[in-house]
Amino acid sequence: MQPIIALDFPALEDATAFVRRFDLHQPLFVKVGMELFYASGPQIISALRAVRPLNIFLDLKLHDIPHTVERAAYQLGRLGIQLTTVHAAGGQQMIAAAKRGLLAGAADAGLPPARLLAITHLTSSDQAMLTTELQIDVPIASAVQHLAAVAQAAGADGVVASAQELPLIRAVTAPDFLVVTPGIRPADAAVGDQVRVVTPAEAARLGSSAIVVGRPITQASDPLAAYRQINQEWSTAHV
Repeated sequence: MQPIIALDFPALEDATAFVRRFDLHQPLFVKVGMELFYASGPQIISALRAVRPLNIFLDLKLHDIPHTVERAAYQLGRLGIQLTTVHAAGGQQMIAAAKRGLLAGAADAGLPPARLLAITHLTSSDQAMLTTELQIDVPIASAVQHLAAVAQAAGADGVVASAQELPLIRAVTAPDFLVVTPGIRPADAAVGDQVRVVTPAEAARLGSSAIVVGRPITQASDPLAAYRQINQEWSTAHV
């Protein structure tokens, strides 16, 4: 799976202008997050696909009572997206409800179902925040591993986690369980608000299924060159 570009833009026009810069024959996988989806609504999915063929990771991090999540996931399933997310902290019943909703929505729309990823702990989180604010008294890597096991038991197709936790996740999940890793920064890039970060090559060597990269590409002086460099580093190291 090629690197997923996080379209961290405030408006539909910015996002469509960005994807238009890429060659139509180049496979492209993009992430639509909360800012862009809330600004543009569901039409962002069809608007992006009107510009060029691409795969879409819709990252809305659903987290509510199981019934509400199931009905929301049903609507997302009708959009023809490839990946979407719930918070693993919602528990097995909520994750299973999201999976049911996605499958039902896709079936009613006559589309392949999206794969469901459970968010473990955000890459902006660190041990101090986990301990002092959430009162979770286990190492963050152990907490992530546990949530990955919970997500798999509930029927999720994978998790979103820092690549730093990949070996622990792989130890408790099936070989085809997806581990999608944000917090990716080239060696010379600014870390920003991320804490648990790795390079594209490190993520590949650790066994990431896919990497998500936003600002190092979208805010680069030459986004296409930045993407090519990251894709090359990822592809060379990923076996």
